Amino acid sequence: MAAPAAEGVAATALRAVLHRVRLAAERSGRRADDVRVVAVSKTKPVSLIDQLYNVGHRCFGENYVQEIIEKAPQLPEDIEWHFVGHLQSNKVKALLTAVPNLAMFEGVDNEKVTNNLDRAISNFGRHPLKVLVQVNTSGEVSKFGVNPLESVDLAKHIMLHCPNLVFSGLMTIGMPDYTSTPENFKTLLNCRTEVCKALGITESQCELSMGMSGDFEQAIEMGSTNVRIGSTIFGPRDYSKKK
Repeated sequence: MAAPAAEGVAATALRAVLHRVRLAAERSGRRADDVRVVAVSKTKPVSLIDQLYNVGHRCFGENYVQEIIEKAPQLPEDIEWHFVGHLQSNKVKALLTAVPNLAMFEGVDNEKVTNNLDRAISNFGRHPLKVLVQVNTSGEVSKFGVNPLESVDLAKHIMLHCPNLVFSGLMTIGMPDYTSTPENFKTLLNCRTEVCKALGITESQCELSMGMSGDFEQAIEMGSTNVRIGSTIFGPRDYSKKK
């Protein structure tokens, strides 16, 4: 009988998060609808995702290929899945095969992955996939993502050479203890300015995916259009289930 109680807590937590998102958006002069909330469900069971689906949420994210290819086929097809983080080239085909409703990939960080994604999508005959360029704004050697100075080059490559990908913006993952906040957000904002100038697009055409459980309100106040919320909605992670 413990599972229903946990699922109820998750639904309540989601409502609280959405309320906080709305207030943060209003403080930045925007509406709640201007900010997408990706409920990141890594290590969590399908039953919890289903619970949030049943209260109206449709956007979910996963970090591990094995998890998303196991979960997605068990859930409704109108879910908008985001794959968040590094993707190995040899797992591209498995991801696209199992998750036809993959809405966005956050985020590509090298030309090899973008080329493989572009080619695989063409072979599958599916509609173009939205992608965000991952930028390593905290300068951690252990972190994936392009150097901020290289963000323009990768965005250009996607627009000019990957017709099956839709360059949709930039994303960043700050330090686990959030000590890189808000500097990493400022860096991503600067990258957006340079990318928009180089590509001849408006800022509204370049999303900013920044902000997680510990700093999403500040991220929204600084212009984030996409926040990735995991433990604040689902509770602590159980990494013994990591795939």
